[in-house]
Amino acid sequence: MNKLGLLGKNISYSFSRSYFKEKFEKEQIENTSYENFDIDTINKFPGIIKNTAGLKGMNVTIPYKEAVMPYLDEINEQAKAIGAVNTIKITNEGKLVGYNTDCYGFKKTIEPFIKPHHKKALILGTGGASKAVIFSLKELGLSCSYVSRTLSDQVQFSYDSLTEEDVKNHEVIVNCTPLGTFPDIEDHPNIKYQGVSDKHLLFDLIYNPEETTFLSLGKKNGATIVNGANMLKLQAEKSWSIWDLY
Repeated sequence: MNKLGLLGKNISYSFSRSYFKEKFEKEQIENTSYENFDIDTINKFPGIIKNTAGLKGMNVTIPYKEAVMPYLDEINEQAKAIGAVNTIKITNEGKLVGYNTDCYGFKKTIEPFIKPHHKKALILGTGGASKAVIFSLKELGLSCSYVSRTLSDQVQFSYDSLTEEDVKNHEVIVNCTPLGTFPDIEDHPNIKYQGVSDKHLLFDLIYNPEETTFLSLGKKNGATIVNGANMLKLQAEKSWSIWDLY
């Protein structure tokens, strides 16, 4: 039995497990399972590897996309450049190799919506997913600025310092925080939404609910809105091709 799974924390809601379960049924893929490896600290990761017979690969989600990297034997060049891993392949020799398929899923999903006037992006949140987002947007020719609770060398804006004018001047805004995820659907990043216009593109990595409060506040001001559902499907299929089981 080939085993695959998702590494994360508090992931009972996970998209991945239901997605792959459905995929295996639909495509009649046998002798393969996908389960959640829900751990409260990354130092439990080696125990999963040691004690799970038949484990061939994993997806990695919040909050371990960066924390898992020191435990891997190899990291693909692109994942290294991004600084985050969301897919692990376990080779026949037992080596753990890290990849990033978030960037593929995000870029493929957002690219059709990027217009010539989209020059600057605000990235809300600084976790592992945000690194793939910035990598992809830079490839598409946009300049990117981080927004987080506190300023640092990497973070150009705090939520407190971000003005309506700043929002107006950054025509692409990507929510990489979990704010607004079901069941806390009223939550949303605290930015000046009155700076959003019909020139804006708002992208939320969240897929549940389909339209988060962040997106609906943007839509009210005429912005184009996109959620994370397609990105997740694309990154999942890319992971499947990396595991290359059949």
